[in-house]
Amino acid sequence: MVSLRTDPYKRAGARASTRALTRASTPSLAIAWPVLLLFASGAASLIYQVLWIKQLTLVVGVEVQAITTGVSAIFAGLALGGWLLGRVADRSSRPLRLYAGLEAATMLLAIASTFVLPRAAGTFALWQDQAGLAAWALSCVVVGLQAVFIGGTLPVMLRALGPTVRDIGRSGGLLYAANTAGAIAGTLAASFVLIPLLGVQGSAFAAGVLNAGAALTAMLVERGRSAQARLSQTVEAHPAPTTSTSDALCAPSGVSTHGEASHPADLIDTTASATHASIGSARLALALYAIAGGIALGYGVVWSQAIAQFVSTRSVAFSVVLATYLCGLMAGSALVSRRVDRVRDPWGAFGLLIASAGLVALLEIACLGDWLFQWQGQLRGAVLAATGSLLSAMCASFALAALCMVFVPTLLLGAALPFALRLGVDSRHIGRDAGIVVAANTAGGIAGTVLTGFMLVPALGVVNTLAVLAVLAGVVGLVAALRGPGMRRFACLGVPVLTVVTLGAAILTPADRLATLLVAARGGNLVFYEESQGGAVAVVEQGTRNTRFRRLYIQGVSNSGDAMTSLRYMRLQALLPLIILRDTPHSALVIGAGTGITGGALLSWPGLEHRVVAEWMSAVVCAVPRFKGNYGMSTDSRIEMRLRDGRRELLRSAQHYDLITLEPPPPSAAGVVNLYSSDFYRLAASRLEAGGMVAQWLPLSTQNEEDTRSLIRSFVEVFPYASLWTTELHETMLVGSMRPIEFDVQRIRARFAQPSVAAALEEVGIASPAALLAGWITDRAGLEYYAADAPPVTDDRPRIEYATWVRGNEFPGVLSHLLALRTEPPLSGADDAFRAEVAAQGTTLQRFYQASLDAYRGDREAWRENMESVMRDDPGNPYYRWFDGR
Repeated sequence: MVSLRTDPYKRAGARASTRALTRASTPSLAIAWPVLLLFASGAASLIYQVLWIKQLTLVVGVEVQAITTGVSAIFAGLALGGWLLGRVADRSSRPLRLYAGLEAATMLLAIASTFVLPRAAGTFALWQDQAGLAAWALSCVVVGLQAVFIGGTLPVMLRALGPTVRDIGRSGGLLYAANTAGAIAGTLAASFVLIPLLGVQGSAFAAGVLNAGAALTAMLVERGRSAQARLSQTVEAHPAPTTSTSDALCAPSGVSTHGEASHPADLIDTTASATHASIGSARLALALYAIAGGIALGYGVVWSQAIAQFVSTRSVAFSVVLATYLCGLMAGSALVSRRVDRVRDPWGAFGLLIASAGLVALLEIACLGDWLFQWQGQLRGAVLAATGSLLSAMCASFALAALCMVFVPTLLLGAALPFALRLGVDSRHIGRDAGIVVAANTAGGIAGTVLTGFMLVPALGVVNTLAVLAVLAGVVGLVAALRGPGMRRFACLGVPVLTVVTLGAAILTPADRLATLLVAARGGNLVFYEESQGGAVAVVEQGTRNTRFRRLYIQGVSNSGDAMTSLRYMRLQALLPLIILRDTPHSALVIGAGTGITGGALLSWPGLEHRVVAEWMSAVVCAVPRFKGNYGMSTDSRIEMRLRDGRRELLRSAQHYDLITLEPPPPSAAGVVNLYSSDFYRLAASRLEAGGMVAQWLPLSTQNEEDTRSLIRSFVEVFPYASLWTTELHETMLVGSMRPIEFDVQRIRARFAQPSVAAALEEVGIASPAALLAGWITDRAGLEYYAADAPPVTDDRPRIEYATWVRGNEFPGVLSHLLALRTEPPLSGADDAFRAEVAAQGTTLQRFYQASLDAYRGDREAWRENMESVMRDDPGNPYYRWFDGR
């Protein structure tokens, strides 16, 4: 047999025969059904995956290792499904019916898993201590089992379509593009519509509707085909005299003109069969595409850190970036699928695409600069002016960053898939081979994710890791171009040149590129920078000559610092609850190390026997010594530092505390809602000693007022005895207990008088017990009135994570409304003199807040008058002096 690649249509007869064969093997318009079905299937699958990953944080924690394990389980299920069910599809006489069964099984198992996962957290924690890896295996099975059925949908549908060898690349590329387009829709729908409106469980039911619709549609199409087949058999029993050539050429792929369903291979003559890659070449294609899958997912890990400082830490920002990533894959596959089967050197094209993706990904990082920040600002302004929606404006700026850093490389990677299908799939075993291609790529993705996240980034940093991946992509391209049969000169020269250029770019791109960009954008001097598994952590020194301070940046977003404002509220976060606690405190847990100031404040309390700080990011712990005011807590043996997220700490440890105080990132940040839900507060309450307290940091400027009301509603739903305190201009603190809180003045005075405690508070402007109690705002009754009918934040309804963007000038209104709730603290054993002192301190504090509100309104004269009054009343207060610039 003579291969068409070695003898490209030299004779006119061969040309005519080939043209006829190509027309006969072209899939019919019925491909619209598979495209529609895989779009719906892709949308449902990504909705489920968003929900599973979110729920896994409740079970296994937010540590990178835990989440990666869960995600790997999902990917492993997809790979197993592609490999196993693709083989089943080849043996199925009715693959559409098989596809309908997969969709139905996915619907049932996925909905069940979203019901089971959030309720399995306690059981998992218990089993983890007793059974170790067996507990992890069980959690992986819960999320991985339904992924098996999802992984089989693409190869089964490709088998149902039945393309011939000349159409495998085109058909596979179109179906992959449709499935990815659905994934884009699912990603955006989950974050912007479903979870905010329906919650997690409701979103799962919505995705189930898509599965059910796809299954029902597939069954109806199958029934129509069966009816057509029966009609064809009737016609065959009474054949027409002749069958025209045009009828034969226009027959659907996989259906003969005699009305008999035929195997696609029956339409291929021996000459066309010779064009199929050898077994060795197919294996090489699979191996290279598996490595390419690992590189692609490695890029994803790197991009998630590199792009962070150009976007927000909100879930909607990550959804926009993920949608852009998927959009690139979809567009690349769709564009190339039209011509993939006509390319004479598929190996060279595959190599060029993979190598080019690596080079572009590296160059985009190397060329980043202030220009991107400027473009984002201009685009935000234009979209805001056009739509009036701040959320739309922010999402547009996120999309711009993703387009500049993610889209083009993923476009090239997506274009490589049709070539991989063409090179690795035999039309006689479409389901099996397509499943193997999917499985190999997914398995490579698992390896790439684990190796990049756990080894390369911690060891080499983000930029150097990207350089390694880009060079590896060049090597993959070289192997494809040089080892694949039918190599052409363009690819032979082009791929080596791309690889050399990539190597040069890797050498010349500075490893601290992202750190210098952060400093240039935020201002100041870089003191500390570490790129770890959980993200990049930086400490930047900022401020003026007289007010120098350091600020903590996590993933490019400011989280806290050691300025006077931060020192004040963080010390109060630990010491105020200890002072007002009814019984003598012996133990305290701080969730979130941050700058170490809250945890360090525990060292000033002499009577504590157990001081525990839970922090899941090791880089944050390493950054703690760079901040002042934390009493060296990171090296003090009296502090027990546990590298675990707060929720997991409470689940895994049976230890009880007199105080659990939280200083996590803002509640709108992705994943942080797990520490602000009513479900979490019930867990925290179960770990309190009798009469113990939970103190929750509640910032006022990071969310809209309706969201603040929901956060308060979540707290008061759990704690029957709750109060709100102001700890700083922009910060408040919720204090809750399961038992009544008694404000005994004599006990408060005695505890405040402890020298180390008094010194710690005096440094931040709290010079007396009266000044401490002046921060009181209201009790549970006032909080109930303020929260009113606001819906609570729960694990199933994490509304704050998907809330609209903070409106301009929202903070002054929130602060004013909360201060209007202010009542006198319910003191016990206080004389008139002490009550008068508390009132006087409260008046001064209120006047200071009024001055700040004047400043927000731009009324400089009112601000000056109020600040002068504040400084007359309390001239030595370091907190007020910090604002006054003295």
